[in-house]
Amino acid sequence: MTATQQTVLVVDDDAAIRMLCRLNLELDGWRVLEGASIPQAREQLADESVAVVVLDVHVGLGSGIEFLEELRRERPHLKVAMLTGSDRIGDLESDAVIPKPFTIEQLTSTVAGLAAQQA
Repeated sequence: MTATQQTVLVVDDDAAIRMLCRLNLELDGWRVLEGASIPQAREQLADESVAVVVLDVHVGLGSGIEFLEELRRERPHLKVAMLTGSDRIGDLESDAVIPKPFTIEQLTSTVAGLAAQQA
């Protein structure tokens, strides 16, 4: 099943990770937006309808965990998958966790599963 042009926002300060996610999610039928920082992610969310956010725990100088808390307050129904290379991320209120390194299948199946929960 393809994403039928639903939009996913990938937020990571690592350009290579964003590109890897974008290319593979686009191949799976998604429209992909990117944010290299928390302020860029906020801009994208203000301008676009997004089904799923893939959010790195550490986004440059910003905290993905703090941004997740903000999203929970302001957009409680938005599905969020956290990207993390850490074993210890505490009690997150994310909808899913994608461990780094991840496989393409882990990424695409997690995003598709979260989008299906919204339908």
